[in-house]
Amino acid sequence: MAGSTVRNGRQGRRLTAWAVRATAAAACGTLALTACGSTKDTGASSAGGSGGTGKVGVILPLLTSPFWQSYNDYVPKMAKSEGVQALKTVNSNSDPSQQITDINNELNQGVKGLVVAPLDSAAIEAGLDQAERKGVPVVAVDVAPDKGKVAMVVRADNVAYGEKACEYLGAHITSGKVVQIMGDLASVNGRDRSEAFRACVKKKYPKLKVLEIPAKWESDTAASKLDTLLNANPDIKGIYMQAGGVYLAPTLQTLKSKGLLKTAGKAGHITIVSNDGIPQEFDAIRKGEIDATVSQPADAYAKYGMYYIKAAMAGKTFKPGPTDHDSTIVKLPSGILEDQLPAPLVTKDNVDDPKLWGNTVK
Repeated sequence: MAGSTVRNGRQGRRLTAWAVRATAAAACGTLALTACGSTKDTGASSAGGSGGTGKVGVILPLLTSPFWQSYNDYVPKMAKSEGVQALKTVNSNSDPSQQITDINNELNQGVKGLVVAPLDSAAIEAGLDQAERKGVPVVAVDVAPDKGKVAMVVRADNVAYGEKACEYLGAHITSGKVVQIMGDLASVNGRDRSEAFRACVKKKYPKLKVLEIPAKWESDTAASKLDTLLNANPDIKGIYMQAGGVYLAPTLQTLKSKGLLKTAGKAGHITIVSNDGIPQEFDAIRKGEIDATVSQPADAYAKYGMYYIKAAMAGKTFKPGPTDHDSTIVKLPSGILEDQLPAPLVTKDNVDDPKLWGNTVK
């Protein structure tokens, strides 16, 4: 689940994780017949499909996070720009079982394509199987399924999230304790970020000591565990929050309650790096409360989710390799293809960049 995913109790089975660190295949020019990550209509058409037309169902994991609220707002805009007839989005309310029901309901409405942000990469297989039996292609956004057929996964490189956070903290803190407030370690996103951060610190910044809080994408859990950790370790120098959408407010509130929220440039400032790229993080960067975030592309998730479902409905397929939108399609160990979209680091130097989606949200 995205770093901004909030777990509200009805979680079902967690995502089954795997380590993904794929490399790009040959350049597009060496691949024939099938599109190489390009958003140009160069893919080979296969038999069947709806010719790229027809109703498309869009299923959200939840709407209690600023990230998913923004994605939800982008869906109709990107559907229009990509020429996709998207139905009104459906919110699965953090319930994997409900998400399977939502998929079946959309299929019963006669959709010709589905764009789904999976809550559980194992449980989602049941819904994918239903779609495959009806000949309806599916594009997964943010999380890859363990099994089942999808035309493409649209997701940023979560390993890079952890590495960027590590490198930023390592460049600003010479030694001492740093905390990573982790996502769900049973999820591919939480595991990728956690393992990458941990490995990077060990390799590049051995004078930093990593303290960890497994918070399961839950704001209350993050707040209570950070409070306990700070009681024993009031001398921490850095924090990596894997989900600004759920961890930003409780982290700042906890630090403030203990007199530890010092703005950048002041003595005792705790260097903080986040993930998501929501407007609230940008405001916190401007105020000096946090120092950086990795912008998870809510706008691009919606745009390329729409692009790939239209292509899949037309029978087009893709191969690993660089794309024409500054990303790389990789093949996951499961054999599923994933378009790993870029996710830039945002600091005070570029926080006002109008190209960042977080600056376009009102």
